[in-house]
Amino acid sequence: MRILPLLPLAVLLAISPAIAIGSDEGRTWLAGDHHVHSQWSVDWDESTTPPTPIPGGDSPYTRTRNAQQAVKYGLRWMVHTDHGGPGHSRVTLEHAWPALEQARGDVPALIQFNGMEFDVPGGEHASLIVPPGADERDRLVAIERDYSRREPLERGTREDGRVMLEALAHMRALTPQPLVFINHPSRSATGVGEWGDVTPDELRQWHDAAPEVLVGMEGAPGHQAAPKHRGLYRNAGAPTFGGFDQMTARVGGAWDAILASGRRFWITATSDSHENLRDGGRDFDPGQYSKTYVWARPEADDILDGMRAGHMFAVTGDLVDAMQFTVHATGNAQRRATMGDTLVVRPGTSLRVEVKLRQPGMPNANGDTPMLDHVDLIVGTVAIDGTPQMQVKRLDAKAFTREGPWLSMRWELPPMRNGGFVRLRGSNTADAMPAADIDGESAWKDLWFYSNPVFVRVDSTD
Repeated sequence: MRILPLLPLAVLLAISPAIAIGSDEGRTWLAGDHHVHSQWSVDWDESTTPPTPIPGGDSPYTRTRNAQQAVKYGLRWMVHTDHGGPGHSRVTLEHAWPALEQARGDVPALIQFNGMEFDVPGGEHASLIVPPGADERDRLVAIERDYSRREPLERGTREDGRVMLEALAHMRALTPQPLVFINHPSRSATGVGEWGDVTPDELRQWHDAAPEVLVGMEGAPGHQAAPKHRGLYRNAGAPTFGGFDQMTARVGGAWDAILASGRRFWITATSDSHENLRDGGRDFDPGQYSKTYVWARPEADDILDGMRAGHMFAVTGDLVDAMQFTVHATGNAQRRATMGDTLVVRPGTSLRVEVKLRQPGMPNANGDTPMLDHVDLIVGTVAIDGTPQMQVKRLDAKAFTREGPWLSMRWELPPMRNGGFVRLRGSNTADAMPAADIDGESAWKDLWFYSNPVFVRVDSTD
């Protein structure tokens, strides 16, 4: 694929789409999951032409059952994302859509989005989320029919990455625009930094093609209950780290390089639920282990706006359930920014980072009440050549200040000459950095949260 040149941080931050989301009145942290399978992730009887779909092939659960489990485990929103396949757009039209309508009626407490696990031409998989509306069914069917890699009856005819760029151009022209998150980006990697079906350069190019559509990736993939190959990352040299994809977990790695380029590119955590561990599968139910929290009103459009703007964090095992994360100019608390936003400061301005985290007041789905061992402030400053210069500033639990249900902490940072970003992660383990996951470990003993970044731009004219 043709790779676009990297642009300077200041240029990219200046041209990044500004998501106007208005007042915070009525907004709170809403937990959700954008990667959930049902019985309409079908198997195929290939003895017929065209192949005949076999319901329940990749998941035994109805969409109503998934929605009920999501509510049980505290989710407020969820995206139904069944696999495609040869001619699957008809399954979407004739079966998956009526099942979504039924689930919405059966479980009205949950905001449920129409979507699919899109088979990326020239790539692997992505969560495609269609905004609700009168034509949401037909929009999804058209995207799947015209662009999904596995839709054609003749295999291998949509492997050209240019088809993905055409798909993104189509989605960019829609009003309102869909959302796309790349799923399990390093699952096919062969080593640390040795990429497979998804490369950092492809992520950059896809994002540049539609920066308000393709806005991020799974930081923590699903299949976390798998007793072998956590996340189903089967290559021993390229595992998950603390349950998170190496692109996210490795400081100074692929995600940090994308952020240093100024791209507004976010991470999430999902279940990728197919079949639960209790039923013989390798997965947790939606919300049982992984959650993506979005700062939004309990309205579908506002949730999508919050996701598009990066106002969200990813967590496993209910380690935290709310976050206040701001960066402001030292001595000027009114000039501040939070996750997904950009703080503009004059040259030579030092910074203060203020964080408050809330841990749930009740046990998680495993019956545990995990405690934060430490929180890392990850600081990326941008070198002249555009590469990130990374620092990790660790704060142990003994340094936290408790304010009611909140844990409070702060850091002072020197001026960023060329701008940069800051982000957070924390764990219930004492590990200085997430350890490579091994077979047989308990996911419940290895919990992490990751914030999305706050950008800092230095501007002498401001």
